[in-house]
Amino acid sequence: MSERLLPELPPEAPRVRRGLASKLCRGLLRLGGWRLTGEFPRQSKLIIIGAPHSSYWDGIWGLMFKTALGLDINIMIKKEVMDSPLGPLLRRFGLIPIDRKAAIGVVGQMLKRFDERKCMWLGITPEGTRKPVKRWKSGFLRIAEAAQVPILPVLLDYPSRTFHLGELQYTTGDLDADLERIRGLFRDARGKHRGI
Repeated sequence: MSERLLPELPPEAPRVRRGLASKLCRGLLRLGGWRLTGEFPRQSKLIIIGAPHSSYWDGIWGLMFKTALGLDINIMIKKEVMDSPLGPLLRRFGLIPIDRKAAIGVVGQMLKRFDERKCMWLGITPEGTRKPVKRWKSGFLRIAEAAQVPILPVLLDYPSRTFHLGELQYTTGDLDADLERIRGLFRDARGKHRGI
């Protein structure tokens, strides 16, 4: 496990050019006392799930890490947010508007993206909301199964100001068992306002 502010990116990771914004985000993360622990896997395609998601700040800190690393992660967000005045800025950060009413559905939309690209990391919040939920949404598992890509859990822990990269997870075809097993990995993580 790395104790530096940011772990190294493997050659397979999708990247964007780092510039002034990257340096600024590194400085802000350092000032905020945040760090990213663990190791990135050597995978050209995967799904990243982050939890617990209890505050808008989760996304802000996550985007700062993404920018600081020069990492090109596509992040799913509901289309309505992208239709707001912030839409053009959010698109620059790699956020993907999801039309939940589209004919092919969210899984189909993401599968098409994975098929069209040689390298793609997709970020999803499995809770689907900042409010407490009894059950996570299973979309990330359905996408992983359809695209045949692994899942990288990222545990948010506000008390230690850490985003932790967990071990890769794979779908087994048993949706309920996979959901329970993967959610269990997050049981000790504490978000800004709650755990899972």
